[in-house]
Amino acid sequence: MLMILQLLQLLLDVAFFIMIAHIILSWLVTFNVLNVRQPIVGGLWDGLNRLLEPVYAPIRRMLPKTGALDLAPLVAFIALIAARDIILPGIARAVL
Repeated sequence: MLMILQLLQLLLDVAFFIMIAHIILSWLVTFNVLNVRQPIVGGLWDGLNRLLEPVYAPIRRMLPKTGALDLAPLVAFIALIAARDIILPGIARAVL
């Protein structure tokens, strides 16, 4: 059981860093520090969007329309942190 919890912790940690990379990259693209027409940046941007869009799409459908402000990454990031730092350790304490 401990191995399953450690695997879940690892997966949540990897998802955490992927979301951090996506958030930072989106800021750099928005403020024109990076250009998505560059092959490396464009490929990384497209890959992260394809990876995270299945997570963001259901959240976007539930949230109210806020115009140009996309709150789905923030909600997903907070949920990921809650799962990683609150829920998973609580489950580990209950099981062990």
